This record gives sequence, structure tokens and C-alpha cells, in this order.
Amino acid sequence: MRVEIKWGLILSAVSLIWVVAEYWSGLHDRYIAHHAVLTNLFFFPAVLMMYLAVREKRALLGGRIGFTEALLCGIGVSVIVAILSPAIQYVFSRWINPRFFEEMIEYAVSTGRLPLELARQHFNLKQYMLMSSMGAIGAGGMTSLVLALLMRTRNKN
Repeated sequence: MRVEIKWGLILSAVSLIWVVAEYWSGLHDRYIAHHAVLTNLFFFPAVLMMYLAVREKRALLGGRIGFTEALLCGIGVSVIVAILSPAIQYVFSRWINPRFFEEMIEYAVSTGRLPLELARQHFNLKQYMLMSSMGAIGAGGMTSLVLALLMRTRNKN
């Protein structure tokens, strides 16, 4: 479980760095129109870190890992990230960019994407804490499944 905790902490730290980089690059204000697309690029470093976690687990198991062990490793990382995600959302929205939700609401309403009340329901700390945790479980689970299928070692009989 040490590998899963280690990589869960690393992935959580990288996710905080990612949102800070989004903020510093203007994706939360000047270039907010590009945020919805560009934020999804986090998929690539997240998959890389999940891969590195399963690879490290495989090395610890003597270079061989079964489907179940690989899947459980990825799910373990995902659970750690899901547990830490609300704290990351809190830190970001309270201390790094306290205007994040206001900016998102204003953009959604001004572009006609959402009426004000729906925008307020979607863009708030509680909702983002929930979405980030559920997203970590969902995306992490799917990524874990794919990595387990690709990285498992088969018995040569």
C-alpha cells in the first residue's frame, strides 16, 4: 500500500500545481473561454503517474504483476487522490484564487451557457469538492482498468 499512498500524494500535489498553473496562465480570467478544453489536458500527466505507480508496484513484485494487483494499485492511488481532492479544492479556492467560482459563474452567464441559478449550483466549492472526488474515482478506475489490462504479466505455459 506504500506505493499507492506515495503516488496518490504525488498525483494530488501535481493536480494542485496544475490548477495553480491554470490560474497563473490566465485560464481562470483572461483566457477563461479556453479553460474547459485545456483543463482536460491534465489527463496526460495523470495517466503517466498512474502508469508509474503500477510500474513501481510491478517492480516491487519481482517484475511480474497480475491483472488484479495492477488494478488494485491504480484504484488505491485513485482513492488517495479522491480523499485529498476536497482539501486541494479548498486550498485553491480559498487561498490561491478566491475569485475562481465568481469568474466561472460570470463567464457561464455572460456567454449564455447557463442561467445564473444553474451556474451558482454548478460553480461552488461544495460541488467542486464532490466532483473532484467522484472524478478521481471514476477516471482513476477506468485508467486503472486499462493499465491493468496493458501491464499485467502473463504466465508462460
